[in-house]
Amino acid sequence: MNQRRLQAAPLTREAFAPFGDVIEPDDARHVEINDARFDRWVNLAEVDCGERVKIDMIRCANASTLPFEITLMERHPHGSQAFVPLTGEAFTVVVAPSGDTPDPDALCAFTSDGSQGINMRPGIWHLPLIGFRVGQSFLVIDRDDPDNCDEVSLTESVILEAAP
Repeated sequence: MNQRRLQAAPLTREAFAPFGDVIEPDDARHVEINDARFDRWVNLAEVDCGERVKIDMIRCANASTLPFEITLMERHPHGSQAFVPLTGEAFTVVVAPSGDTPDPDALCAFTSDGSQGINMRPGIWHLPLIGFRVGQSFLVIDRDDPDNCDEVSLTESVILEAAP
């Protein structure tokens, strides 16, 4: 059996649009505030969490390496989920379109440069977050709902490889 191989592309607004938003400064959304002491970029993501929203911080306790075998995907059907890197390090997100189950052939991978965050739309399948360095930290924004996470095992694993 041939195992599917997946390489991450650079994270861009256009490429990630079918799955959600890229959270990064955008000149079109820039305003100066507080007597021009601060720059603000407004409405960078469409957070859709319904009722109660929670903000968490997570830190990588066990680093992953590439190649990485993807055997499990998850989705949050009732709300979006955002990850914003706090330590300025690159990270990779693996996503697939919403549906009853994730299609291994439809998986896409994107690598943030460490200054970009992501906000996944409700129902988007994704690899649970992996970190490549112990201590890598993220701010997480999502719905405060214990029934807002579905996990499924893939029918065949996919190998996430390092980009050439």
